Amino acid sequence: MKLLVAYLATPGGEDAVAFGACLARTFAASLDIAIVIPPDPPDVTTSEAEFTEALDEAAKEWVAGAEDVVPDDVAADIQVVVDEHVAHGLIGEIDRVGATMLVVGGSGGGITGRHSLGTVVNDLLHSSPVPVALAPRGFSHTGPERIREITTAIGSRPGAEILLDTALALSARGDVPLRLLSLVSHDDIAARTTDDEAVARAVDLANTSLQTAHQRLPDQTQISSTVAQGRNIEEAVGGVEWNDGDMIMVGSSRLAAPGRLFLGATAAKMLTVLAVPLLVVPGPDRG
Repeated sequence: MKLLVAYLATPGGEDAVAFGACLARTFAASLDIAIVIPPDPPDVTTSEAEFTEALDEAAKEWVAGAEDVVPDDVAADIQVVVDEHVAHGLIGEIDRVGATMLVVGGSGGGITGRHSLGTVVNDLLHSSPVPVALAPRGFSHTGPERIREITTAIGSRPGAEILLDTALALSARGDVPLRLLSLVSHDDIAARTTDDEAVARAVDLANTSLQTAHQRLPDQTQISSTVAQGRNIEEAVGGVEWNDGDMIMVGSSRLAAPGRLFLGATAAKMLTVLAVPLLVVPGPDRG
């Protein structure tokens, strides 16, 4: 398992490195860190040459800064990637190093709860070919050394199976407890369905997923399931108990391209109330 961390010399970059180290410890994964800088302009004038030199010096400082924030017990390979677009450069680096997960931190842009989604992170959450792990703000200061428990928001839509498969694989790899979460939003219940029927379906889904997990995980693995309901997704998620070291996993929207990630409306709503890391898993490759 190989993790790729997107680093900038910002608090969000430090959060990403800290979360990457947490995941590396938990899942015995190797860690690569990528710093993306723009290419030299085609026609270099004196001022542009000075800018390029300053950028190269900044890249060296960023590499040194990344090295400083990597914990002593975690080994990391740091690379400077040259690309005009940061998201494009990171996706190319995913392919080059064979990364199985991309780790990002918050950066400028719209602030939602403890998560801050800048332009680059938002682009990656709608295009990455591998799962994207998003660190909440402040993780480098308050985050745990290892994941305590994985919570998976299960559903019955297309792509739900690959999400559960990924959660089961991570739980087994890290010997981490797994909690299966079925959410009921009363505002989203179809007119022809009663609240009681929606809850009953959620319970059935949770029980079915729980049975699958027991069949596929070692006997010693702690597995649980819960149904959370509220007037909306935010209230349902907010009513769930969360602890330090928890991580939630969600699937991609139905709008996702085959084998690609697309942050859906439900996951986006979760971000407004969650203070724990989020892992978004791409949909199946239908090609």
